[in-house]
Amino acid sequence: MSTNDQSLADSAERVIAELRELAELTSDEGGAQRVAWGPLFRKAREWFTDKVKNELGLDVRKDSAGNLWVTIPGDSDRTVIVAGHLDSVPNGGWLDGCLGTLSSLEALRRYAAQEEKPVTLTLVDWADEEGARFGRSLLGSSAAGGTLDVNEVRNFTDRDGVVLAEALKENGVDIDSMLNAHGELKEINAGAYLELHIEQGPVLESMNKPTGVVLGTFGVERHLLRFTGQAAHSGSTPIPMRRDAFLAAAQFALEVREIGLRHLKPGANVVCTCGVVDVEPHIVTAVPGVCEISIDQRALHADVLAAMISEARDAAAKAAKHNDVTVEWTKLWTIPPRPFDPDLIAICEEAVREVTGDAPKLPSGPLHDSAEMVPHMPTAMLFAYSSNGLSHCKEEDTPIEHLDKTIRAQLLATEKTIAHVAKR
Repeated sequence: MSTNDQSLADSAERVIAELRELAELTSDEGGAQRVAWGPLFRKAREWFTDKVKNELGLDVRKDSAGNLWVTIPGDSDRTVIVAGHLDSVPNGGWLDGCLGTLSSLEALRRYAAQEEKPVTLTLVDWADEEGARFGRSLLGSSAAGGTLDVNEVRNFTDRDGVVLAEALKENGVDIDSMLNAHGELKEINAGAYLELHIEQGPVLESMNKPTGVVLGTFGVERHLLRFTGQAAHSGSTPIPMRRDAFLAAAQFALEVREIGLRHLKPGANVVCTCGVVDVEPHIVTAVPGVCEISIDQRALHADVLAAMISEARDAAAKAAKHNDVTVEWTKLWTIPPRPFDPDLIAICEEAVREVTGDAPKLPSGPLHDSAEMVPHMPTAMLFAYSSNGLSHCKEEDTPIEHLDKTIRAQLLATEKTIAHVAKR
């Protein structure tokens, strides 16, 4: 084993130990409990801040959106950003988000130990990536990216009735100043952004590969449809005379699946989901007069996503006509596909291949903070193998031998990216 190989192995071992330490500190029998803006979230960040200050002697800066930044200045202000997030969902896993933050911390340690520092290296711990408490994912990174609509989220409440603005205030964040984080981001002369995350799906496991290179994050079209017919008695209304809103929604849902299958091609994975169905009057002896159904369509390529949503609209209109009902659409959320930088993808491929022997490429169905960075700087991600494809639960895991290789690959990718940015 070469000196650098041994160094990377030692670093990976340290990251895994710290992941376990954080899990012990902020988990219970249900799993990780680092829900954003709560006491265990603050505890995790205090633990992280202490490590940065005590081990590296560096300051931790909180931006206007509550994101944490740690910087090692270099000979140039051209900056490589490495990233993750410490917040978790309730009863979450030991790796989701924090794998990126703690691997990034190790990248800082390694860079601090170097005599030559040709560029600036900066770590960011994004605030409230999960959106688990108030329902708005990518909160801190969207503020930094300039896409957050503050008035849209201002009065969001959690299950206990706490308003987002008050929770932010408790954590030293003024909701009316959050978008100042965008200007703060633009002050960074960013040359590259790297993020490490667990896959949260079964693809790498199905290939028995420890690490994957991410092509980009899916674009999303998310809508709520309301089919309206006529409620009627289930015993006295003949089937041909019914205006059954649920049957229209069901017909639509089946066609949504077919839309996904039609556009599913090698290298162009797509997903389509109807995850919410609600009928009125919701009694066993009544034909449903109203049915609301959600649709979530995701694709890596904008033209494919546009075709999918167009076909879904046609399918909804056809289902409504066939069942003699009407249909209304309400947009819940959309985001365009965010393809990653080809040069950084190639660098990540090289690093992963050196460590693992192979570098499979795959898109990301779940969204990540990296999606908010794509419009502003070259961006790339690595994924780690997820056991059984599970995440957002206490069973989330990655075999240690795979985790070790992924962390090594990420650190090597960071070194290669620094060299790449230094030459430009």
